[in-house]
Amino acid sequence: MKFQIGFDGMKDTELTPLKIQHTDADTPFLLSKHLQSIFSKLPTYQPIVVICVGTDRSTGDSLGPLVGSHLNRTTNLRNLHLFGTLDEPVHAMNLSETVDKIQRQFDNPFIVAVDACLGQVSSVGCIQVADGPLKPGAGVNKDLPPVGNIHVTGIVNVGGFMEYFVLQNTRLSLVMNMANVIGDALHSALRRTQAYVPSTKTALQID
Repeated sequence: MKFQIGFDGMKDTELTPLKIQHTDADTPFLLSKHLQSIFSKLPTYQPIVVICVGTDRSTGDSLGPLVGSHLNRTTNLRNLHLFGTLDEPVHAMNLSETVDKIQRQFDNPFIVAVDACLGQVSSVGCIQVADGPLKPGAGVNKDLPPVGNIHVTGIVNVGGFMEYFVLQNTRLSLVMNMANVIGDALHSALRRTQAYVPSTKTALQID
């Protein structure tokens, strides 16, 4: 399954990558502003789909589902379609099926993929936003389909050796704090670029 890379009607636009430590005081504002600049370039008719990849069975790999559950609790936005929460995670066993479902259900969706990753010691705790799809499972030698027009990743631990064990032994506090920052930034950016629905009934769709 192939995803369109770049913005609809702006295929030559390069997205400047962002990498920022989640504990910095200005991170929530800068991350939200960066995401807002991306979403504001999309046509209003293009659906935005957020796929939060990961599993609640691994501390380090739970970043995606935690972000999804955070959005599910706090977001009341029109035209946001969310896949991947703690209750209904998107992981290695159902990712291909979910990707196929999204391609059938939506016409040219703009897909934001959220996932945990491993990196260098100096990068642990950093949040990254970059153009193009992420490759879920690459750090633990799993062959999964690439996902996303853009991807948001959180570096939760050190990579390079015994990745599966490292993910299992990642601090939950770190992952939850990063998930809250990412979830808040996504919510804020989308709220500023989409019409807010002022009702008690959520317009967010969980499929």
